[in-house]
Amino acid sequence: MKHLDIIVSGKVQGVFYRASTKAVADQLGIRGTVKNQPDGDVFIEAEGEPAMLDMFLEWCKEGPENAEVITIESHEGELKNYRNFEVLKRGLFK
Repeated sequence: MKHLDIIVSGKVQGVFYRASTKAVADQLGIRGTVKNQPDGDVFIEAEGEPAMLDMFLEWCKEGPENAEVITIESHEGELKNYRNFEVLKRGLFK
């Protein structure tokens, strides 16, 4: 198991990026969270098997149909042992 912190920049809010991310994560067995950032980016915490995380990252580079991903950054982090994948609403967590 591995943990990634992922920041996706571009036209990624208002295009169902978070909901699509959850659907893909669920298909791949990825656990974690996704949320919109105040600066327009999307922040993802993803945990799973390395091969599944690689596929997930590849999807994140494209996103859903109307998204326009400009950059994506990912950094390995400490496992948090998430139980599932959740879409977080802005304002609940900083």
